[in-house]
Amino acid sequence: MERVFVDTDIILDLLASRDPFYSFAAELFSRADRHQVKLHVSTLCFANLHYLLSRQLGPFKAKNTLLQLKALVTTLPVLDKTIELALASDFRDFEDAIQYYCALEHSIPILLTRNLRDYQNCYMSILTAEEYLKSRKWRDGEEEA
Repeated sequence: MERVFVDTDIILDLLASRDPFYSFAAELFSRADRHQVKLHVSTLCFANLHYLLSRQLGPFKAKNTLLQLKALVTTLPVLDKTIELALASDFRDFEDAIQYYCALEHSIPILLTRNLRDYQNCYMSILTAEEYLKSRKWRDGEEEA
């Protein structure tokens, strides 16, 4: 099963039903639910999402939403080396740097984001959810690369 790292913006597309990106995020997480792809996020992603969702939904509903999300993703730790690499990087957005180096440190070959321009000169495939889904062929609950 293919391993993919998902940036916070893709998850927000799903949880906040942000059009026109919601349908691609929903399909991605549906495929994860059917065990066709293994989605990974960083611990930082959960902290960011809790902060954003708590402001929008309140802390109780935010936590329940994240509990449902946790069933579909594997959470990867942000290591000390990850922070060092992010601090030394040329990324304009520090949070993006942490996400990228977290994926890289855990040997995840694909990172999905909507901020493609923030991930230039990277050593992995950087795609939108739409690009990723369109580049894969899915059949009878199984993945065909």
